[in-house]
Amino acid sequence: MTVGIGIIGGSGFYQMEGLSGVENIEIDTPFGKPSSSLTVGTVEGQRIAFLPRHGDGHLLLPSEINVRANIYALKSIGVKWLISVSAVGSLKEEIEPRHFVIPNQLYDHTKNRTSTFFGEGMVAHVSFAQPFCPILSDLLYENAVKVEACTHLGGTYICMEGPAFSTLAESRLYRQFGFDVIGMTAGPEAKLAREAEISYAILACSTDYDCWHPDHDTVTTEMIIENLVANVEKAKQIVKLTIPSIPKGNEDSPAYRALEKSIATNPEIIPDKIKEKLGLIIGRYL
Repeated sequence: MTVGIGIIGGSGFYQMEGLSGVENIEIDTPFGKPSSSLTVGTVEGQRIAFLPRHGDGHLLLPSEINVRANIYALKSIGVKWLISVSAVGSLKEEIEPRHFVIPNQLYDHTKNRTSTFFGEGMVAHVSFAQPFCPILSDLLYENAVKVEACTHLGGTYICMEGPAFSTLAESRLYRQFGFDVIGMTAGPEAKLAREAEISYAILACSTDYDCWHPDHDTVTTEMIIENLVANVEKAKQIVKLTIPSIPKGNEDSPAYRALEKSIATNPEIIPDKIKEKLGLIIGRYL
């Protein structure tokens, strides 16, 4: 089976309607089980795979998500392009709740997440100056405009540890740093997608003003879900319009052959168990 496009749904985006020829696929990976089975089907003439990031029924904290397994599972069925739909808090006045943001930069402020496939006898350092694929980001923006969604192209996403929301001091500091939106999942996801040579972009749904705004100084899960549910149908429209415009190959993306000049360990001394474990990721370079 080869499925070129993956969709990861965040809070409130738990399923992808309108698929035909649907299969639910259970995948075991060398890193354990992904958040859920993969729902594979056809939309707009393209085979896609959908994965709810937090599991069926929203069971997983951001720090509990097995991101390595999620990315590996998608890679194993041939995914080259990956759209992440995520809830974020806004750190800018002009990014109002229920607006969309397609960030082009990332600041990873997580503390206890695994964000690499490597280690245990193999070292690799991928280029990550452009953490999100500009090709996929531009396609998402073009289609957001078509459905008249108020969308901001560009900006920096800060990924916090969570699960608690920001303190007022933290929120004010993030604004001073010039960050645009804040979430809890993009850091590890973007890094692991790059190591897997998958082109990755985010369609971020602004749900609140974090806690810095004097008129919106309390963030609640109820508020986030309410605003996200209000936007989820629009998000699905954007994704569905974007799918048929995605190229088959990702040769022009920063993710393409990202590992080609990134492996520091002499292949002759990489442990056999690591070669086997990471064969899907590194096989063509050994």
